[in-house]
Formats: sequence, C-alpha cells, structure tokens
Amino acid sequence: MDWDSRTGRLIERGAIVVASLALSVGSIALLSGYFAGNDTAGVTGGSDGPGTVFKDLGDAYLPPNRLQPPYNSDPPTSGAHVPEAVTRDDRPLDDNQLLQALSLGNVVIMYGGKAPPPGLSALAVQLGGTFTPALAATGQAVILAPRPGTSGLIALAWTRMLRVGSPSDPLLRAFIDFWLGKGAPQAASRRTLPAS
Repeated sequence: MDWDSRTGRLIERGAIVVASLALSVGSIALLSGYFAGNDTAGVTGGSDGPGTVFKDLGDAYLPPNRLQPPYNSDPPTSGAHVPEAVTRDDRPLDDNQLLQALSLGNVVIMYGGKAPPPGLSALAVQLGGTFTPALAATGQAVILAPRPGTSGLIALAWTRMLRVGSPSDPLLRAFIDFWLGKGAPQAASRRTLPAS
C-alpha cells in the first residue's frame, strides 16, 4: 500500500467523521429549538405570550349548584367550575361556560354592545373557523360573547387577559394566534365534557 492511498483513506475517514459530527450537532440543535418552541409542559403562568398573566387557580370540576370559589380576575381566566359547554356564539356566557371554554383551549372575546363590533366576527372566523359546539369542545374556537359594561374588547385565554379598543388592534390577532388551543394543562386529557 503506498503512502498516497493511505493518506487518502485517512482524509476520507476524517471527512466522514467530521461530516457525521456536524450533522449530529445540527440535528440536535434543530430538534432542541423545535421542541423548546412547542413544549406544552404542565406549567402555566410564564410571562411569554401576549396579555396580562393571572395565577393559575386550577381546573377542578365542581358539582352542579355548588358555590363558586373567588377568582383572581374579572372576568375569570382560571379556577374551579361546573363543566358547562358553550353551545352558541354571540351569547352571554356565565363563569362556568367561560372557564370550561378557556380550560379546553378556546379564546373568548367579550364585547360591550348587543352585537360584535364591525370586523370582530370576520376576525374570529378567519383565525378560528366558523363556530360550532364541536369545534368549541376541541378547544379550537374563537368564541364571541357580549358582556354588559365592557368598554372595547376583552380577549381571554387560560390564565390570560388582554384589553384592546377595537378588532383592528394587532395585539388582538397576536393574542388569538398565540393562545388558541392552549388551555389548562389538566384539560388536555378531557377535550369533551364528562357524562352527566
């Protein structure tokens, strides 16, 4: 075996090792970035994502007619509730319906008038699809609800709230885009209501 062929094989093997190492490191870095950005760990209350953060009060189900505990926001963004499904859009929601919707991952937008302000319904359909009870049961709906006394709009997600003046505010779109589908950590295993 001559010196040139041995040197060539060593260089070839070295190049394969370096290329394999670079590919491995690149794959690890790519996957680490992907999974870190898509982590749905059971920890809530971090400061990333739009909106005001409220402490997670849990997602316990209460029996019907039980007195509700105090909540840490108005309207509430987390807490124990009777699991009541939202079956219609553009209707007032009680706290039980609101918390059930948020726990599943829906985003609820509350407005002060009898009808949504111009542009809000179109935004909700564009980002969440046309409302159906089945869509809401999967935690993928943008639910519109009137709330007397509301000035502007209140966007709600699990442990989050954002107040904006109009549907055209870019923060509203960012809020919906970020929080839609991200409900209470405990609710992930029960995307439909339990049998009554």
